Amino acid sequence: MSLEFRIAARYLMSPRGAKRPSLITFIAAGGVTVGIMALIVVMGVMNGLQNDLREKILIASPHLHVLTWGRGLRLDDWQETVETIRNHPDVVAATPFVRSEGVFSAGADYAEGAVLMGIYQDTGSVSVTAIANYFTTGDLDFETTGNEEVDGGIVMGVRLAERLSAFPGTVVQVAAPAGSKFSSSLGAVSPKYWWFEVTGVFETGMYEYDNKHAVLAFPVAQRFAGLDSAASGIEVRVADAWDASRVGEELSETLAYPYRTLDWQQLNAQLFSALQLEKLAMGLVLLLITVVAAFNIVSTLTMTVTDKRREIGILKAMGLPMKSIRKIFLWQGAAIGVVGTGLGTLTGLLLAWLIDSKKLIELDASLYFIDHLPVQVTMSDVLLITFASMSVAVLATIYPSRRAASLRPVEAIRYE
Repeated sequence: MSLEFRIAARYLMSPRGAKRPSLITFIAAGGVTVGIMALIVVMGVMNGLQNDLREKILIASPHLHVLTWGRGLRLDDWQETVETIRNHPDVVAATPFVRSEGVFSAGADYAEGAVLMGIYQDTGSVSVTAIANYFTTGDLDFETTGNEEVDGGIVMGVRLAERLSAFPGTVVQVAAPAGSKFSSSLGAVSPKYWWFEVTGVFETGMYEYDNKHAVLAFPVAQRFAGLDSAASGIEVRVADAWDASRVGEELSETLAYPYRTLDWQQLNAQLFSALQLEKLAMGLVLLLITVVAAFNIVSTLTMTVTDKRREIGILKAMGLPMKSIRKIFLWQGAAIGVVGTGLGTLTGLLLAWLIDSKKLIELDASLYFIDHLPVQVTMSDVLLITFASMSVAVLATIYPSRRAASLRPVEAIRYE
């Protein structure tokens, strides 16, 4: 080891020959540790929120919607359009869908509105969405128990089913907006009622889907929405979800007017923009912790210069150049930065893993869409944080090292 490094190591230790770091060294390294740990956990939380929300959104939502311009969601020639879309090289599945709404009741006084989706199961080798993997009971076959009085089977989100007390085998009444007629005897609009047997319940973990969504077979949903043989639009799954915007633009050019596309990022643009802005703001705020730790390093090294004034003067009197004096304090700052950064990184990664795997922080799903705080640490964030920490630690040595190098030997050892 170099002479400068060995001297720096001695300056970091407690006085009187103790073989342990001094208290001020602990404090300086501890400040860096806390700052790095907080940065890693918070950045991991923001990444986890983004990724978890994206995955949950894409459980029941496709990468792309192909719609038409106009006042209503109606697509008559969807068969030819689906074939055209499937010919795109980046499209792995495409299928028509129906979207409508209805007022649900399970025979009690309580009723509420919910979104009703009609899906077409013939999507080829790959499904457009992953909702089929999130059933707690039943599936997407919509097979009833043979009750001839019902219009078909229906599957519901778990929260909607719990509120209505509608579980597999229960018959629910749904008031449809299509087919409603004005009753002259009542002097009001009389809705058209449908009866469906609950054949399954799904739980995606996404509050919006579990709370306000139900699914019908595509032909039944067509009749329910009054579309006859038409569809509301076409759902598309692409090879890479992040390419959905580009694929959507290409499909818009191929299909031309009156078709338009809407990708999952556009549908949730405000949510992800808010999360990205929050991640940036939190990162900048927590970076101030590292800056505070840098001031701790500055004060630590400045105190060391004052405390070791005599030793520095003797070293300079013996011929140690100014460059070597600066190196001593550069090594001290680097050592504090390495130890603090290393401990902060390890504790931050451990804490992030515990929060995510053990679900230590639970959330209200009705407010946050998810039931626990997810944490996902990326290697790029860790490298950026460690680089910033080491840079700040090294920069913090500039003033103390210059001050030490500028000491005049005569003044430093005048009274010795």
